[in-house]
Parts: sequence; structure tokens; C-alpha cells
Amino acid sequence: MKITNQELDKRVERAVDNFMAGYGCCQSVVAAFADLYGVDEKTALRFGAGFGGGVGRLRMMCGAVSGIVMLVGLDCGQTEGSDREGKSACYKVVQELLARSEQQNGSLICAEILGLKGHDRAHCTYEASPRTAEYYKTRPCAAKVESAARIFADYLKEKYCD
Repeated sequence: MKITNQELDKRVERAVDNFMAGYGCCQSVVAAFADLYGVDEKTALRFGAGFGGGVGRLRMMCGAVSGIVMLVGLDCGQTEGSDREGKSACYKVVQELLARSEQQNGSLICAEILGLKGHDRAHCTYEASPRTAEYYKTRPCAAKVESAARIFADYLKEKYCD
């Protein structure tokens, strides 16, 4: 893969722009990089759609973090069921990048990142929050999308850039 540092920086910006346009955290991250792997934007948006709000708004693993996992799979996931070595190599990259995310953001769990405790988390609904100015003021999600996209971009820089 031939890619420049500047192009990767633009993809990080695109991920944040995607989120600010109303896409979920996972969608925003995956759509910013998916074309590098032959996946068109519309398809990337579709397969990332269910991971918003910490997977279906259940406040489990952060959608932006889920985006990192999907992208690592596209980059180095094994394609043969019997390829244990390839599977292990992919798991290693996932664990390394998620450790970076947890270190930067304090958690990989949506509810914890949002500061939700017990009762609040248990009563999550399936209804998406309206994207208002107040929503963006009270949610750290744009910063988490940027963090996830930067972590993946840095991984690509380390792997593919001089």
C-alpha cells in the first residue's frame, strides 16, 4: 500500500467530519479508511451502522474502537480458517491498538467514556439521540472518533510509510 502521511492526516479529519455530519462513531472511522481496502463508502457506512452507541446503543464497546477492529481485519485479517498464525497476528495488532485507545481515553467501553453509571446504562433505548448543538457539547464522541482514526492512521504510517 502506498500512502502518504498527509493523506492519512486528511483521513483522520474526514472521520471527524463524518461524525459531525451525523454518522455513528464506528461508521465515521471505518468510512474514512475503507476505500484503501477496496470497500466503497456506502458499504462501509452500512457495515459500521450497528456499532454506534457502543453496539446498538447498548453502551458496550465504543463504536470508534469497534471501527479500529474492523479496519485491522481489513488490513491484516486472515482469510483461511486454518490460518492460526494469521489469526494470531491480527489479534496482536487489535490488542496493541486497543491498548493505545484505552490509554488515551481511559476506557474502551462507551458507558464509561460517557460517564454513565449503572441505572443510566441499564436503561439505554434503541432510539438515536438527535444531533443538536447540545448533543455535541455534552458528548466526547468527536474526540474519540479522532483518537481512533489517529491510532489507525499511526498504525498505517508505522507499517507503510517511510
